[in-house]
Parts: sequence; structure tokens; C-alpha cells
Amino acid sequence: MPVSDAEMIQAWTEVLTLSRLKRDDVVTILTSQNTHPQTLSTALIAASSLGARVNRLDLPPVNGEKAHSRDSLAYLGITPLTGNRAAIAALKESDLVLDLMTLLFSPEQHEILKTGTKILLAVEPPEVLARMVPTPEDKARVARAAALLEQAREMHVTSPAGTDLRCPLGQYPAVQEYGFVDEPGRWDHWPSGFILTWPNEGQAQGRIVLDRGDILLPMKSYLAAPVEMTVENGYVTAIEGRLDADLLKDYMAAFDDPEAYALSHIGWGLQKRARWSTLGLYDREATIGMDARAFEGNFLWSLGPNNEVGGDRVTACHIDIPMRHCTIRLDGADVVRDGVVLDTLPMLQQEPAE
Repeated sequence: MPVSDAEMIQAWTEVLTLSRLKRDDVVTILTSQNTHPQTLSTALIAASSLGARVNRLDLPPVNGEKAHSRDSLAYLGITPLTGNRAAIAALKESDLVLDLMTLLFSPEQHEILKTGTKILLAVEPPEVLARMVPTPEDKARVARAAALLEQAREMHVTSPAGTDLRCPLGQYPAVQEYGFVDEPGRWDHWPSGFILTWPNEGQAQGRIVLDRGDILLPMKSYLAAPVEMTVENGYVTAIEGRLDADLLKDYMAAFDDPEAYALSHIGWGLQKRARWSTLGLYDREATIGMDARAFEGNFLWSLGPNNEVGGDRVTACHIDIPMRHCTIRLDGADVVRDGVVLDTLPMLQQEPAE
């Protein structure tokens, strides 16, 4: 069912309040031609009602001649802010940027965040936003997972399908996504609810077997048959399977970039209101697939850049892959077992000695 304007205004009000928006704060709403009109209009009303000074910055889309789809994450790198000094200056002078365009994995975003400006990305359909309005409990749960991830030195992922992946950790921080921006210089995504980090460069090893029902993004497709990937020294070196494997290989080959095959972020979903099945209910161009990224108990891993956490790997190709039914161990202790999140330390079971 569609969401009413009143519901969306209330949702925005809750998110902006959690983001500590104050009277007379400067809010800039970043938009493009694909921005959802209801998301924009209700954001303007909610921010203004809370006493903010609200601006709108509308920028033309880029990369249309390079991307393989209309999805905002189908081609990374150049953004509408690249070389646009006036737009960058306006965003730096803002207390809060509401990104309804998708400014992600870009040096301009990092430059803006360094000034203390907060950025909240919100590009999912209003119905998805309203269903997953973030809460303080979401933040607390993600923070508990982050504490475990920060102290770990290895993530070991297995699955009944045959996944057996080991990722040494410690080079990069844990990143918390819980849906609002309550600290200066913070970026987040509404909706979200997951924890992630990056494996140490060149050290991940093993095998990943995508099973039927696992998801490829930005393709927004459920796998119909298994796909097996070999991981050597932090890179996927082989992709084997039937049609799904052929489609993935062809898509990635089109970027002609060996860095596209590097392991990027790894982590797990913690959002109880996100559903694995929701992706099948939307037109592919209507959503970027945040239900798939955030649903509770998934193993979410990716291929592509690491510049989001200070690395130097930049590539236009970025693949997110949420998997079901995995067991995730940190230093031999289960944090997700067969796709079920274990939230409390007494429940963690040590991995048998090999």
C-alpha cells in the first residue's frame, strides 16, 4: 500500500530528531532527476517544521553513457559534484545533507564529511523508508556487533553450500550503519541496520559458494543455481556455475578493471524489519535493494572499492552479495549461526580445533 504524506512527514521527523537536528541548523537536500517526489516534499516539510533553514541543491545525473543500468550504484566514481566547487562549498557549509541522489564512494563525499557536515542517504521508495524508520535500539544492536568486530582478527564464513572463507581483520575499522546521523561528520543510510568492515588487503583466502536464493546487487536478482568463487590473496580469481555465473562474469568484465574483483566490505545484517523476499515485490528500477543488504542474519559481502574507509582502491564496479544460511565466526566464536544472529556473548560457541 502507498504511504501517506502524513506518515512520511512523521517518519522524517523521527529520523531528523534522532539525527539531532536543531533549530536554525542548515539543511541542504541533494536531489537529481530520479529523486522520489514524495520523499523530497515530506523531507522539506519535516525539516522546516523542526526549525531548520532548508535549501535544495538539484544536480544533473552523470555516467549515463557508461553505466549498464539506471541503478545509482551501477557505476561509481565520477559524481555530479566532481569539479563542482560551488556545490561542494554549499554542502560543506551545511550542518546536515539529506542525500536523495546517491553520493557514495566518492572523494567529494569524504571531503564534505571532514568538515563536520552530516550526510544521510535516503533513496529507497517511501514505503520502504516508512517500514524501517530507525530506532535507538537499532543503533545499540549495531554497536554491540561493532564491538565484537573491532576486536576480532579473523572472520571465518562457512555455509552448507560449501563456502569456506577466511578473512584476516584489523587493517580497517568496523563501520556501523543504523539509519541516522547523530554525530558530526557521520554518514549513514536510511534504511539500514548492519555491521561491516574490510578484510586486510591481499589476505582473504578460500571459497565462496552462492546458493539458490542468494542475491546479486545491483542486478537485483535471486540466484537460480549455485555459483562458486575462488578467493586468492584478496581477489576473486575464478567464477564458476551456470547462467548466473555467466551473467556476473560478463557484467564485471565490461568494466575492464582488475580491481573490480577485489574483496570489499564484509559483515552481516541486523535489521529485523528487513526481509529477504522484499526485492521480488518491487520493480528493479524502484529500489536499490536495502532490504536485501540489511535483512537479519545475512552474510553481506562485496567486490570493488575500499576508499570509503581510507583505502586507495577505486573502481567503478561494485557488487553487493547478501547470502543466506551462513555461519560467521570471529576468532573462532559464532556471531551468526546458520543465518541466525547470536546477540549475546554467553551464546557464542567456540569453533572446534582443527
